[in-house]
Amino acid sequence: MTIDELIERLEEYRDELGSDAKVLLMTQQQWPFENAICGLVSGMEINDSVDEDDEHEGGDVEDEAVVYIVEGGQLRYGTKRAWEILGR
Repeated sequence: MTIDELIERLEEYRDELGSDAKVLLMTQQQWPFENAICGLVSGMEINDSVDEDDEHEGGDVEDEAVVYIVEGGQLRYGTKRAWEILGR
């Protein structure tokens, strides 16, 4: 999914559900959980944050042109229907 695709889908849901609708992360298709979202971070930010004293050589991620949605913590059990609706 690209940034533009994500924005388009979120705008559609905002129009349908309102701007106060929560955004959660559904993970683990075989044993689904709903998770809060801690925030967003790019591959570039991750690689730029590496210290000279850091144990890692070079950057931590291969592709800097990636935006990561970072999990904020597990809230409750999810549902496999989320993947069924997407046809996966």
